[in-house]
Amino acid sequence: MAREVSAGGMVLRRMRGRWWLAAIQPRRDNDNPGKPALALPKGMVDPGEKPEQTALREVREETGLEAAMITKLGDIRYVYTRTWGDRARVFKIVSFYLLRYLSGEIGAIAPEMQHEVAGARWIPLDEAGRQLSYKGERELVEKARQYLASHPELGDAAAE
Repeated sequence: MAREVSAGGMVLRRMRGRWWLAAIQPRRDNDNPGKPALALPKGMVDPGEKPEQTALREVREETGLEAAMITKLGDIRYVYTRTWGDRARVFKIVSFYLLRYLSGEIGAIAPEMQHEVAGARWIPLDEAGRQLSYKGERELVEKARQYLASHPELGDAAAE
């Protein structure tokens, strides 16, 4: 079975008295064509790149945002069948990192990434567990909420 290693980021921003999360709408086939997928930015770890670097790069490319590393949230492991090329079954590991928004405009997606990402937007963190399309990513929302609860200084340091 083929293996893939990816990394992604959960970018949080404090606005209007609450936490918001940067989510993307991938531009690909969807299990439910009537409802576009909503996901966290992520992508393949390039040769010579550390997963943390990949997470920051993918966030920048797929959302238009610059972010700072807070901590690793966890890994999601799953098996999928490629819908292109060899149609091989692939074991995939995606490491996700909790990131703090620094700058940028959500949705200012790099032109070379617009074939992969249809759009990006802020969603309230307290609703993300219901809005994100993938179970593993929804579970990471709860981990992020727990981390924020145990690190209240992050809210104090975040720009409104």
